[in-house]
Amino acid sequence: MNSIAIDGPAGAGKSTIAKLLARELGMIYVDTGAMYRAMAVHFLRRGLSADDAAGIAAACETAQVEIRYEDGAQQVYLNGENVTGLLRTEAVGNMASASSVYAPVRARMVALQQDLAAKTPVVMDGRDIGTVVLPDARLKIYLTASVEERARRRANELREKGQEADLAQIMHDIEERDRRDMNRPIGPLKQAADAVLVDSSHMTIAQVIDTIREQYEQRAGN
Repeated sequence: MNSIAIDGPAGAGKSTIAKLLARELGMIYVDTGAMYRAMAVHFLRRGLSADDAAGIAAACETAQVEIRYEDGAQQVYLNGENVTGLLRTEAVGNMASASSVYAPVRARMVALQQDLAAKTPVVMDGRDIGTVVLPDARLKIYLTASVEERARRRANELREKGQEADLAQIMHDIEERDRRDMNRPIGPLKQAADAVLVDSSHMTIAQVIDTIREQYEQRAGN
């Protein structure tokens, strides 16, 4: 499969890198995290809590998540409504992480993601892309960074948007999300056996892009 799978923990820069890499290589970027966040918006709007397994399973049946490209930009639709602007809040992120442990949620998302990759070469990022969603991807990357660096990046992102940022709380949330993602029973976050480890703690975005592109070109030439 002529695609790139990028896995890694929250705040590692997966989305930023995947978007730029897809543009550089002329591939389609699929933000799986945004798809899970759209489903989380669906759950939150229905007043569901993260531990309501039955309610979440039932709500999956009434949610349709789509990815569309408009003027070259990815837009995420939930039941026909563009919810792209709602996806980056902490509440939605936490619900997405917590609800993604449920089999009905993951089954719905994985099927859609695999369908996208079957139609066109993609760069896809998430938690279990190389291990579950695209096990036959040409290149698998495990992109990570220290907890401190990931928290710093998230705090800067929030401040740039004019929002308050409590660095200690953000670190706590990231550590909790890592623990949950790595220990969930279905599709846990882990490095695929044949994935290339890239630690971006002390790398620029350009350096990360160059590293991954070189790995991809090596495999394309084989």
